[in-house]
Amino acid sequence: MALFDGVRRQLRSVIQWEMPESDVLFQQWRGNGDELKNASKLIVGPGQGCIFVYEGKIKAVLDKECLLNLKTDNIPFWTTVTKFMQFFESEHKAQLYFYRTTKVLDQKWGTNSPIKYDDPKYKFPVGLLAYGNYSYRIADPKAFFVNVVGAEHDFFIDGFRQVMSGRLVHPLADFLAESRYSYAEIDANREEIAVAMDSKLQHEFGKLGFDITDFRIEGTDFDEATLTRVNRIADLTAEAQAAEAVGLDYARMQQLEAMREAARNEGGGAGLGMGLGAGMGMGQTMAQTMGANFGTATVQESVADDPMQKLGQLKKMFQAELISKDEYAAKKKEILDTL
Repeated sequence: MALFDGVRRQLRSVIQWEMPESDVLFQQWRGNGDELKNASKLIVGPGQGCIFVYEGKIKAVLDKECLLNLKTDNIPFWTTVTKFMQFFESEHKAQLYFYRTTKVLDQKWGTNSPIKYDDPKYKFPVGLLAYGNYSYRIADPKAFFVNVVGAEHDFFIDGFRQVMSGRLVHPLADFLAESRYSYAEIDANREEIAVAMDSKLQHEFGKLGFDITDFRIEGTDFDEATLTRVNRIADLTAEAQAAEAVGLDYARMQQLEAMREAARNEGGGAGLGMGLGAGMGMGQTMAQTMGANFGTATVQESVADDPMQKLGQLKKMFQAELISKDEYAAKKKEILDTL
């Protein structure tokens, strides 16, 4: 029985990639135990390519449909007789590897982890998440075989998706750092970012034998830390715009709010001074940061006319027992009424 099996293997005449699975990019022809013999016919069908490896070296890359006669040193029947004691195995090893030449369409991609970069406008770290789709095809089968497939017998679409995800983050992070897009400008410029990324990806994946096309960014999001910062900026921006609408700058509005809090909370001079100081410091900082955007200017008041200074001095006089409690309360009310 073994002898007849060997003879059948020697009589193999037609080799082709029959009904490949839809998710296969690359597959070694196994032939159910058949060997490649001299004068075998190789059929490469539409949408297929074939790499012919003989004695460990790539001898041919067939990227178009064709019908070829294979010539090796394995002569039919002669090999069977001479290799009878070696289980019909020939030392002249030849392998065929079929691959898909058609474009693989509408593949999804997404970042596995946030892309980190510094926001060029607001100067805080951003963690960006993004997703989209793309299409691709094997453009350089030899580079693909050597650099990606290696010793694997099969290579699937899902395997390429992992390669894509692993190599996407670095060029995208580099582009965002170079392009100087603020977090608020990402969505509005998704198409421009995708076009620029397409060029970078062509270079990156071209070395692996792939041609990336139709790269698109469908949506973006931010990690939790970034969203917290973004929401804080949105709140402060809204407050600054509201202050401008009633004729106040942001620093002045913060001073007034701090003094109202101090008036409602009789926690002592320390609370009053800290509240007023914090309000003024925050107001001046925000006014300097957002003044160029909203056309506001920090109000500079002299020490003598500043209600905060007056209230602070008044509190010190009361604590030093230079004025009575009633005098302190009356004078404080008088200063607050001038606001």
